[in-house]
Amino acid sequence: MSTYSGWFVVQKGRPTDALQLKTGLPIPNTLRDGHVLVKVQAVALNPVGYKLMGAVPNFLARRPHVAEGDVAGLIVDPNGSEFNAGDRVFGTLRHGSMAEYVVAPSSCLALIPANVSSVEAAGLGVVVATAYQGLVAKLKIESGQTVFINGGSSGVGLSAIQIAKSMGCKVVATASGKNKELLLSLGVDEFIDYTAAPLVEQLLAKPPSPKFHAILDAVGLTDPALYLNSASYLAPGGAYATAGDMPNTLSQLADVLRQLFEGFLRPTWLGGVPRKYIPFLINLGKEDLETVRDLVARGAVKPIVDSVYSFDRDGVLKAYEKMMSKRAVGKVVVKVAQED
Repeated sequence: MSTYSGWFVVQKGRPTDALQLKTGLPIPNTLRDGHVLVKVQAVALNPVGYKLMGAVPNFLARRPHVAEGDVAGLIVDPNGSEFNAGDRVFGTLRHGSMAEYVVAPSSCLALIPANVSSVEAAGLGVVVATAYQGLVAKLKIESGQTVFINGGSSGVGLSAIQIAKSMGCKVVATASGKNKELLLSLGVDEFIDYTAAPLVEQLLAKPPSPKFHAILDAVGLTDPALYLNSASYLAPGGAYATAGDMPNTLSQLADVLRQLFEGFLRPTWLGGVPRKYIPFLINLGKEDLETVRDLVARGAVKPIVDSVYSFDRDGVLKAYEKMMSKRAVGKVVVKVAQED
């Protein structure tokens, strides 16, 4: 019987304690309707992976389960789906991608564009779809508008910059100074170094003229100050959307939510924020993956990979270490197998 290996989250904790490599797992030879068998070539990490690993109790997380969700690989058994054996595919699963083989719903996968590798494609699903949904579905940006993107060097931020520029928008983005040239190379019109001084202080000291039409906070629910002071730099009728990251602990999340709710639920005349706040969770379906594929295939978005690690314990733990350092620029990828 053919077998494979996979990295399982077996308990709550840091990756060094929570992850376990299981070997000798039988490769499935029968599949449920609507599912396909994929030989995994690469897996991309997302911050939510290690944060849920360290914050959510076992019974709520339904452990043990295979780690991570972003995946790229080859169709082994198409099982009557729209795919063919040997097709290169990418997608995002709820969890279960950090293994040599995965069984996935065909609705969670799309063909990899011909102009990118599997390593590049592994990290496309979540970040590009999140950026697109935030800018287009939530903020409804239009050509000629000015968009402010906080966290421009994150996976979502890098994707959002490219999407906004492809739509004809002016983009102002933040990152640390070391990433300035990268962001400018992607078309950013104005760069703000958030390490030079607190970001809100910089925006209040030198408010944009005209004000931003939309703000996408790719850093996510970490510091509510950017929204709470947004009337000074976000135009009336403009909106502020949060996506991407989350606080490290549930208590931090509760504190951030409390501050935000006070800001947009309290009437303006009692000190509430007179700007629309849009928190959103990604809704990733087949249509969204096809949109991502189209954006990449026509060159509107170029995947940016920070670093690539091996599938063994040393490589996987180093990958999580890089992700947890918050110094990754682009996607952190674990290479599971060589590309055929």
